[in-house]
Amino acid sequence: MGSALAAGGAAIAFTAVSAVPAGAAEGGVSFSNVKVNGGKPIVIGVKEEVVVHATFRMTTELKHDPGVVVFPYRGSLESGDQLWNTIENSDCKVVNRAKGICDYEERLYIDPRHHDFGNEDAGAWKTAGRVWLAGDKHDIDDVKVPLQVKRATRVTVNASPEPVRKGRTLTVTGKVTRANWDTHKYQAYAGRTVSLQFKAAGAKAYTTVRKVKSDRTGVLRTTVKATRSGTWRWVYYGNSTSGAKASSGDYVVVR
Repeated sequence: MGSALAAGGAAIAFTAVSAVPAGAAEGGVSFSNVKVNGGKPIVIGVKEEVVVHATFRMTTELKHDPGVVVFPYRGSLESGDQLWNTIENSDCKVVNRAKGICDYEERLYIDPRHHDFGNEDAGAWKTAGRVWLAGDKHDIDDVKVPLQVKRATRVTVNASPEPVRKGRTLTVTGKVTRANWDTHKYQAYAGRTVSLQFKAAGAKAYTTVRKVKSDRTGVLRTTVKATRSGTWRWVYYGNSTSGAKASSGDYVVVR
């Protein structure tokens, strides 16, 4: 547990994708300045638990419990699905005590190995904020922050022969795979348009040479003329349900 989460902070746990708890929703609470994962998509692999950092402000003059949270949801605000296993949140960092304004930090954990988590959970989610009030009541609000939850991708590269004579043909291959949350394995990702990029020795940036579509087994293959030494890589830029990924670089000496 990091220093941002105070010792008195709340840790809450329940099913990864579950119905919002029942209870009378109340007014008198507002959430603002909500930031989840730095505004970036939440990209999840097949085994490792993902930790999502969030910050937000809550304003209320009502008496409430310390477990104030924001989280991904979709469907109905009151009875739809939520996407988290455990949430750790900080104690209130008081901004204005008289008006009941507090800032919070939060860590939200998502485990792809959970039995309720699957490929159908990729895509668009919304963000809700909730606070439990006196008398087992709660306030839950759509905080108008869209989220994208994506299946992780992997990309490999190999350029050969190494070294190669100037003017000869260089073959660059690779493979693009995507996390399958149902089988907890990476599977071939067919029909993906992937960019082949090159960075010449001494250069600071890659440039795109061409685009290649992966075959039915996820394999990438193309040939280029060897003109100078440098590093080759493949880059997949992702889509609405799949994360972006660049392969490592393969340096080839041209003699």
